[in-house]
Amino acid sequence: MHRLLKTTLAAAAVCLALASTASAGSKLQEILDAGVIRIGVSLGGEPIGFRDDQNNPVGYDVDVATMLAEKLGVKPEFTDVSGDARVSMLVSNQLDLVVANTSATLARAKAVSFSIPYNRAGLRIIVQADAGITTLEGLAGKKVVVGRGTTGETFLKRAVPTAELVYTDNFSPDGVLLLKQKRVDAGIEDSSMLDYLATKEPSLVTLPGLYSNDPIGIAIAQGDPDLQRWVDMFVSDYIQSGAYEANYKKWWGEKANPPTLTPLW
Repeated sequence: MHRLLKTTLAAAAVCLALASTASAGSKLQEILDAGVIRIGVSLGGEPIGFRDDQNNPVGYDVDVATMLAEKLGVKPEFTDVSGDARVSMLVSNQLDLVVANTSATLARAKAVSFSIPYNRAGLRIIVQADAGITTLEGLAGKKVVVGRGTTGETFLKRAVPTAELVYTDNFSPDGVLLLKQKRVDAGIEDSSMLDYLATKEPSLVTLPGLYSNDPIGIAIAQGDPDLQRWVDMFVSDYIQSGAYEANYKKWWGEKANPPTLTPLW
């Protein structure tokens, strides 16, 4: 009996040691120990993410990322990312998280994990007001600016294969400038960005309807369950505390109707 007790205690000690090692070696613990979290944000368009007059990162996503770091008790270190770089930099461990208007798709989920949605958006089309384009089919043969490696590119290739795609790595300012200069007939991007742009530029109008209803999640490297669980809890708190509605209306106006989000915790 004494030998059995010793064996049981020894086994329990090994389990505790392994659990302690796993916790100490987790990405969440690494971030806490470093006191810094490396976050990828996309600064390619208002109001999601852009730079102010002092060149500081600002926008809806930047606010979310800043709140996340504050709740974690660490300092945020921002890196401007866009398109395919959002996933590749995360996979290569150059970033800890990506809060960059990233649609949580099944294809992307093969490479990275996603939190529950902290925002939602759909694909919207914006056109020159005098171009005479009133439908999706009207983009056939037209020049359409699109972000490289985005869901908009994938959709347009399938829906209007004869559209002439004009690629940009940063829809704003590059794609927006092409639209303002009338060097393209139209553009396709998240409704959150294009709805905002149309209110600022009278020469541009958005077509009615959305072509997707995408959950926007915080991207996390696979194999980090502790960090993902914490981020899910953060997003749940962000939604339930009223911070989500306040942040959305801060950037889209007090009359805006934030998309409905469901907390997990």
